[in-house]
Amino acid sequence: MQYALLIYGRPAEPQGPISDPIAAILARPSVGGWARLHADESATTLRAQPEGRTIVTDGPFIDSKEYLAGLIMVGAANLDEALAIAQDFQETRTSGAIEIRPVVESGFRGA
Repeated sequence: MQYALLIYGRPAEPQGPISDPIAAILARPSVGGWARLHADESATTLRAQPEGRTIVTDGPFIDSKEYLAGLIMVGAANLDEALAIAQDFQETRTSGAIEIRPVVESGFRGA
């Protein structure tokens, strides 16, 4: 089964180069793809409105202390295995959270 590890960080946290421990995790065969996102202020949000209208706003739609900073796709036999991979990654960080979600089969192939 595929799981998405949604990586959350605090606004304005510097994004330096990927460290060796993180690079080692991303190089595992169970990692199917990953993406690092630019800072939250670079976001543009579309929001559906009544009567078929759409509103476009700059920045993330929500006001939060943590923002989505990246996404890692992993293959794991079950949630426990996905949690173990997320825990290895979380141990390389000093703040933020990782949300683990099963992926609906959609044909995602990674980059």
